[in-house]
Amino acid sequence: MIEVANLTKRYAGFAAVDNISFKVDKGEIVGFLGKNGAGKSTTMKMLSCFFPPTWGSARVAGFDCVTDSMEVRQRIGYMPERVPLYEDMRVEEYLDYRARLRGVPRRARSSAVNEVISTIGLKDMRRKLIGSLSKGYRQRTGLAEAIVHKPELLILDEPTAGLDPGQIRQVREVIKELGKRTTLLLSTHILSEVEITATRILLIHKGRIVANGSPGSLVGGAQSSRRFRAEIRGPVAMIEAMLKGLPGLKGLSVAPGEEWSVFTIDSDLEQDLRADVAKFVVDNGWDLRELSEEKRTLEDLFVQITTTDEVAPPGAPAPVSTPVAPAPEAPPAEPLKEWPEGGATS
Repeated sequence: MIEVANLTKRYAGFAAVDNISFKVDKGEIVGFLGKNGAGKSTTMKMLSCFFPPTWGSARVAGFDCVTDSMEVRQRIGYMPERVPLYEDMRVEEYLDYRARLRGVPRRARSSAVNEVISTIGLKDMRRKLIGSLSKGYRQRTGLAEAIVHKPELLILDEPTAGLDPGQIRQVREVIKELGKRTTLLLSTHILSEVEITATRILLIHKGRIVANGSPGSLVGGAQSSRRFRAEIRGPVAMIEAMLKGLPGLKGLSVAPGEEWSVFTIDSDLEQDLRADVAKFVVDNGWDLRELSEEKRTLEDLFVQITTTDEVAPPGAPAPVSTPVAPAPEAPPAEPLKEWPEGGATS
């Protein structure tokens, strides 16, 4: 569905997107992650034909985003972080207007609007002025606009930005349902949202793709050890000395307490020390209140990668990724391509 090769966007010598390559297959839900300024929105704007790349190529459904921009725009739905809405129009009126702009046939327009209003949960708001809607319902209206023409690819840039927890949950459920019927590229800072909905993650840092794979494979692949937490009541110094003799131990730290002390135990990936620790505590007549494994999260991975000052040079393998062919070096900079007649996306 999406094919990106050596895509680059430069501004006055600064590379906002720097020679990235990736593919998204039909039916995938891909989380596009990165810090503010990493290049997410710039990449999405190039994919949605908002502006052209400096060099490289991007194709959607087999069509080039520059030379075939009208074909691409007919096949995508794009919801930017700040959704531009006409506040003096009613929800139903606005969606009908957007459907006309999207080329939905006149006979099918009414049913398309009714269907999207039902899907997004706007039935009670259909006759209200957009200017009177809450932030959550404005976001829903923007989402409805993006799918009213039933696009093959849906691009969502921070769809839950500024929403309260209840609104975030509602929009998340809508996105999960949409993911069952269309290819979806989702940018968000809410990592739990990505873990729940995405089948694959692309992590961009300083304009380059630095991780590519499923949430489970990325988190698991980045681990070099396992960590366990044990709360034990007993003589701290003696417990610490004896735990240091555990097989496969890589690290041990202690947080002493007045009664219960917390021991953090790091081991080799192959070692599960919980049974040994439990037996060790019981055999010595001490008390064990908790013994658990601390699971690494997507947030841990995100922080680890995005706090790195250096980024691998173009063509180098990603530090955490599923196997992908290395991208060839980018060609020298060339003048911007001219837009075909039709201009930027509406």
